[in-house]
Amino acid sequence: MNKRSIATVSLSGALDEKLRAIAAAGFDAVEIFENDLLSFSGSPRDVGQMCRDLGLSICAFQPFRDFEGMPEPQRTRNFARAERKFDLMQELQTDLMLICSNISPASLGGIDRAAADFRELGERAATRGLRVGYEALAWGRHVNDYRDAWEIVRRADHKSIGVILDSFHALAPSFPTLPIQSIPADKIFLVQLADAPKLGLDVLSWSRHFRCFPGQGDLPVATFVKAVLATGYAGPLSLEIFNDQFRAGSAVRTATDGLRSLILLEDDVCGAASGVPAMPLQPKACSRGVGFIEFAVSEEKARDLAALFGQLGFRKTGAHRSKDVERWSQGHIDLVINCEPDGFAHSHFVAHGPGVCAIAVDVDDAASTMARAEALQARTFYQPVGPGELEIPAIRGVGGSLLYFLEGAGKNWDLDFEPLRSDAAGDQLDAVDHISQSMPYDEMLSWLLFYTGILDLERLPQMEIADPVGLVQSQALINGNQSLRVVLNGSSATRTLSARFIHEFFGSGVQHVAFSCRDIFAAVADMRSRGADFLKIPDNYYDDIDAKYGLDAATMTALRDNQILYDREGDGEFFQVYTHAFDERFFFEIVERRDYHGFGAANAAIRLAAQTRESRPLTMPKA
Repeated sequence: MNKRSIATVSLSGALDEKLRAIAAAGFDAVEIFENDLLSFSGSPRDVGQMCRDLGLSICAFQPFRDFEGMPEPQRTRNFARAERKFDLMQELQTDLMLICSNISPASLGGIDRAAADFRELGERAATRGLRVGYEALAWGRHVNDYRDAWEIVRRADHKSIGVILDSFHALAPSFPTLPIQSIPADKIFLVQLADAPKLGLDVLSWSRHFRCFPGQGDLPVATFVKAVLATGYAGPLSLEIFNDQFRAGSAVRTATDGLRSLILLEDDVCGAASGVPAMPLQPKACSRGVGFIEFAVSEEKARDLAALFGQLGFRKTGAHRSKDVERWSQGHIDLVINCEPDGFAHSHFVAHGPGVCAIAVDVDDAASTMARAEALQARTFYQPVGPGELEIPAIRGVGGSLLYFLEGAGKNWDLDFEPLRSDAAGDQLDAVDHISQSMPYDEMLSWLLFYTGILDLERLPQMEIADPVGLVQSQALINGNQSLRVVLNGSSATRTLSARFIHEFFGSGVQHVAFSCRDIFAAVADMRSRGADFLKIPDNYYDDIDAKYGLDAATMTALRDNQILYDREGDGEFFQVYTHAFDERFFFEIVERRDYHGFGAANAAIRLAAQTRESRPLTMPKA
């Protein structure tokens, strides 16, 4: 099995904090980034001992810059510098130094000149039992292609000189990966991995600020790894990530995400080579939509929320056998109101206020899903259950909420409820269309990896949504049969509706739930008859819709009168309407899809502006 490694530059904090986070996440090895060592108050010997105490081997010290092809006197000085770094490496007790291709304007270039430099350096390294790996930077002055780096290593022809392959430097410039297979495995000294979103930036800026873990970006990292493993390479797979969000976020969370990404990557390439772990992850279970959504509220707010559910056509269908918990149903939707004064829901309410404390996903194999989640470092959750009550497998989700896994028809959990009869159902709503969760922008990649790693969800292209006071990034995830849709929203602007939700809700969570219906006009009419009211949309919006789409007069009148928004994609049509926010926190959306697969992104700015007008003014700190 290839060792799992990560470079310390990938995480935030001081070097000792980084090492503890890396060890706690479960990595086997670490690359020590030179700046981390230089800024640390302990000696290299201290750092080496700390790593060994934590169970980490040091697979490389890096980077050594601007070495090969330099004129005198810089050349002689470079060899003296290298000897000093060799001293340091021996104190660390690592045998590999990474040299990246030269970017100095003074460098002379020439493959044979560079090979001669490395041959001489190899002789010096060999006397100490050390190795040197050469990596091609995508912006190197003379060498920017791993194939050229390999040719230099080949001509150097020294046992202590090898090549270091970096997925970003190979994939960002779109170099072919097939030639990797021709490199002898014993000449590949280290493999570094990074993904990245597709961006129209110069490769240096792209690399320095937007790298991410495998599976979080758009580069074919798995294809790169398969080519590497086809050589028989059995050394470390090491993450090297330069990312502004990661360097400002939690080292523990970033390290956990990093290990999760490697486990998923290994599972993706399983069978490609003998170096891949023989025990793959449990396969992703087939998800079949939302089983139930649980709201944690106070007793007072429970009455208000029940009234809102009634206005939307839900009926109370169950009372918990032993707790102050109610089930409300309509179509294939089950909602739970929990105002029990003890237990997890109450703790969530105390910490966050009224809101969604748990989501249950219906899967075809709950045990397999839990096993996969646990292997991917998800935090499991258990709480005492009463006599005869069902224990539902669960993990911690966004904002400390719970993600339950139901099996079968998704109804086995209702054994805990005494059924109630009611004829007051609206029967207009059919299913949960999507769930939208707001979080700090720097957590979005983490939760993207969480959801796509554990469940059978795929990413749609990320969208930028214009809030009146800033941009919101929106990432939709969807399963194959479109029965489960999750939308992740994050904003680096502090006054957007998404950011205010986090601030006032004391953390990440579900900001809105959308329900699907077959006839939105009939659904809204039924809800209005029950006392429901909806978000006010300006007349200017409808004037524009009329001009843009040329809908018939009756449809335009119905849209205006009912505050329904409209969008079209090709022949597909989308209708959506929003409730007012409940207790200034979360809200509901009713949608009708007619061969339409998006989320009404064209209307998002209109909706956000309308909600901003209704929201309580943000209290800003005094100067």
